Parts: sequence; C-alpha cells; structure tokens
Amino acid sequence: MGWFWWWPFGKVPEVSAAELNKMRLDDTVRPQIIDVRTGVEWRNGHVPGAIHVPVTELGARVKELNFDGSRPIVAICRSAHRSIPAVNILRQNGFRDACQLEGGMLAWWKAELPLEGEGGSGDGKGCSN
Repeated sequence: MGWFWWWPFGKVPEVSAAELNKMRLDDTVRPQIIDVRTGVEWRNGHVPGAIHVPVTELGARVKELNFDGSRPIVAICRSAHRSIPAVNILRQNGFRDACQLEGGMLAWWKAELPLEGEGGSGDGKGCSN
C-alpha cells in the first residue's frame, strides 16, 4: 500500500449519532464500535464501548480484532473522513454490515451524547447496504 492508502475516497453506508446511540442501548443489536482516530484524540473522549485502532493500523490488525460478522460494526473518526477507508477495509475482510458514524465525533459531540475518556463523563448511556 502507498503512503496515502487510507485517504478518504468514495461513499460508505452511514448511521447517525442518534441511531448509533439507540443501537448501543439496544441489547439485541450490540454494535461493535471501532474508533480509528489517533491515541490523543481517543483519550480526549470516545463513544462508550468503542475499541481503539488507528486507521493506519487497521489493515494489519483487522483479523486479531475477532469481530462478530453477525453484528454491525460502526467505524468512527473525528469528521467521517478516516472512517471511510476503515469501513472499506472491514468490508474487504468480509464484514458486510460495516458503516461509519455520519459526521464522526463532531456529530456525536454536537448531539451531546455520552463519552468515555478524559473528555467524557463516563455515564455510558445496524448498518446496511
């Protein structure tokens, strides 16, 4: 892969911040959430229950993550740009129910939804196509 293989090109399925929060709270859906931002961004606050794998490492680590192919996977970055290549990697690895958070963490923060991490309160309150 070249230097900028992760550069965001194309469109991928999306879920809104409100939809993702609803999915998180529904025990029958249980989305798998992956935050592909940098470590500093992650520590400053992330969606409760998310795991952290920077987009630049995802291709090499996707197999070790042991995602459940029967559950949706939602990729998150700051503004829904780095999550595009993350969704593409996930889909290339057979995860057809992978999508991104529409608007990224900017949309999550704007909606004032729960956060974990230094910037969060810790209150911890399906994709298709």
